[in-house]
Amino acid sequence: MTPRPSSSGPEPRKTTGKKTAGKKTAKAAEKPVAKKAVAKKAVAKKAIAKKAVANKKGAQKTATKKTAPREAVAPPRAEAAVSPALDAGDRERLLAGTHHDPHAVLGAHRVPGGVAFRAFRPYALAVTVLSGKLRVELHDDGDGFFSGLVPLGEVPLHRLLVAYEGTVQEVEDPYRFLPTLGELDLHLIGEGRHEQLWRALGAHPATHDGVAGTRFAVWAPNARGVRVAGGFNFWDGTGHPMRSLGSTGVWELFLPGVGAGELYKFEITRPDGSRTFRADPLARRTEVPPATSSVVHASDYTWGDEEWLAHRADAPAHEAPMSVYEVHLPSWRPGLTYRDLAEQLPAYVADLGFTHVELMPVAEHPFGGSWGYQVTGFYAPTARLGDPDDFKYLVDRLHRAGIGVLMDWVPAHFPRDDWALAEFDGRPLYEHSDPLRAAHPDWGTLEFDFGRREVRNFLVANAVYWCEEFHIDGLRVDAVASMLYLDYSREPGQWTPNEHGGRENLDAVAFLQEMNATLYRRVPGVVTVAEESTAWDGVTRATHHKGPSGFGGLGFGLKWNMGWMHDSLEYMSREPVHRTYHHGELTFSMVYAYSENYVLPISHDEVVHGKKSLVSKMPGDWWQQRANERAYLGYMWAHPGKQLLFMGQEFAQGAEWSEAHGPDWWLLDPEYGAAADHRGVRDLVRDLNTVYRATPALWRRDTHPSGFAWVVGDAADDDVLAFLRLDADGTPLLAVSNFAPVVRSGYRLGVPDDVPAWHEVLNTDAARYGGGDVLNPHPVKPDAQGWHGRPASIRLTLPPLATVWLRPA
Repeated sequence: MTPRPSSSGPEPRKTTGKKTAGKKTAKAAEKPVAKKAVAKKAVAKKAIAKKAVANKKGAQKTATKKTAPREAVAPPRAEAAVSPALDAGDRERLLAGTHHDPHAVLGAHRVPGGVAFRAFRPYALAVTVLSGKLRVELHDDGDGFFSGLVPLGEVPLHRLLVAYEGTVQEVEDPYRFLPTLGELDLHLIGEGRHEQLWRALGAHPATHDGVAGTRFAVWAPNARGVRVAGGFNFWDGTGHPMRSLGSTGVWELFLPGVGAGELYKFEITRPDGSRTFRADPLARRTEVPPATSSVVHASDYTWGDEEWLAHRADAPAHEAPMSVYEVHLPSWRPGLTYRDLAEQLPAYVADLGFTHVELMPVAEHPFGGSWGYQVTGFYAPTARLGDPDDFKYLVDRLHRAGIGVLMDWVPAHFPRDDWALAEFDGRPLYEHSDPLRAAHPDWGTLEFDFGRREVRNFLVANAVYWCEEFHIDGLRVDAVASMLYLDYSREPGQWTPNEHGGRENLDAVAFLQEMNATLYRRVPGVVTVAEESTAWDGVTRATHHKGPSGFGGLGFGLKWNMGWMHDSLEYMSREPVHRTYHHGELTFSMVYAYSENYVLPISHDEVVHGKKSLVSKMPGDWWQQRANERAYLGYMWAHPGKQLLFMGQEFAQGAEWSEAHGPDWWLLDPEYGAAADHRGVRDLVRDLNTVYRATPALWRRDTHPSGFAWVVGDAADDDVLAFLRLDADGTPLLAVSNFAPVVRSGYRLGVPDDVPAWHEVLNTDAARYGGGDVLNPHPVKPDAQGWHGRPASIRLTLPPLATVWLRPA
């Protein structure tokens, strides 16, 4: 047989035939066919006999080296023999792919008169049972079924000698093995509490009863039958039906001889009798898209990041420095693999001083244009860049460079591809059974049924999986708002209120709380970050602390500050002459700055789809655009909260990002005439990170009001704002931003009277960044004149469109 291409999915076997003109023609045609079949079987029998002799000689030579198999024992008393052949019902169910317990009828079983051996080997010409010195040829019962009754007292260990046209194979019988999943696994799966679900379900190379192979397990409670198909059986799963393990909905099969690297899918017989070929929901490796098969995977990676993991939990994320470089791996340097990226990305990020990278979704997805936000392989890193161990190598190298790794995680929805999760076993399973709750109105995808314990388990275990198996330091959870509200993007009549008559999705709330509580309990030092765009109360509050709304907190560590992002970019995009009238867009964020633990995100979403790149949002000529971006970054790094910057914005890329070609690295080429302009912005980002990390006042009290104090927040006519950031011991940093395109000389600012002098540690107008070099080069001493409600004041020169940082000299 020729293997069917796995990318398009295997197809069921087909039989064809034509009616003859009359009975004579049919009979005449039968004779040569019958003779040919008899001849083939005769050849097969000779081949089996020859191989059996060879096996016997080999066994005699190694008898002293190996433990002898259990000997066949004669029955103690005579019993009335029964036919070993399968009854019509079992045959029909096995052929139709609807048998829930093939192990009960296939393999070897004690019956009256001895032991019945049964094999289901489609396309086989002959099957012989081998057990010690015993050689029993089974009777051909037709349709690939073979059986025989042997007068033995107990069931022996056995193998099968199977003859096909042109070959004879000695193989283990998959239907002689006990289940590979234990009672505890099945209990936890049934309860929806298996926190390492990936160790139970999926495909796992293993040695079972001393035999090497792969154990397959899949949750498909609505299926009438499940079979395993792959390259090892020419994509015909007929002969490899799985067994149903009780009421859990789990189907299981151990296949001897199948190892790492094999392609496979599950052939599911749906409730209506039709069949569908599905990728494994818990596959840990996949084919390279657009191919869709799952791949049996066994990791042999040895980690080298012990020191990083040992100190990861030394301080909670909200009390530690965190500046994040957001990366789309396939396009950061197009064409690089995980291992190629491991040689370049850590060095680049470490040079710029970022503490973390955030990877846009790496889980497998069929359409590259989705950037990974429509996931089909939740447990598999995308094969576009390498295998799972290659991805581990990238994470390992980042850790060894002192860089934490966050990754985007997408539990809100999944695509409708008919080889993936949608109606996985013929009915809504991972998605909600109510079409109004299942269909996502914006993205054409399906929403998970967070109220179903097995689905919730699938997702909670997936969060744990990435952090435990790949040493990921944190998950940024995508589209949280779409999960929290039943009426998200839905009109009246398109949604059903919850049991209390409200719009909150209580199932999603419970899921997020369980996910966060489980992850923080299991993985020391991990952080979860919510992309949540509404005013939901308590996103970063502990799950056991109830708020005014009556809900416990969702339990996230951090939350993206979408309000700050929107308001500040609106302000910066205005011509300076108009900024006076919109000053509140910069200062309003401090009204709610301590309601949650925040990240300040300038993410990929803000530099695509016509929104322009960061520098291109800025008004004015090229010099003013770059000056505005520099001033904005200085303000952003000083503002309470952690920073996130998307790739390409660190060197003022003018074009929007495109996943097709990634950042415009050529802008940094010394041969390019304006390269110095772009290198200057990148140098500023490096210095911002360096000073930031060395200044605890900028991060230690990020989430506490005592870490911030306004100096002047209402100087709208001047387009100036100034504030103090304070360390736990009161050590300050003074940040001043002038968003007007004019120099302001001798600008007076109120300061504490216990600082004898202030030293400028960063000025975004410095010449090395591409600015006009309007600096405060000497220490600035305060005088006793009170200002801005403070007992002392200093006079500064404020460069145009710039931010200045000062520390005690």
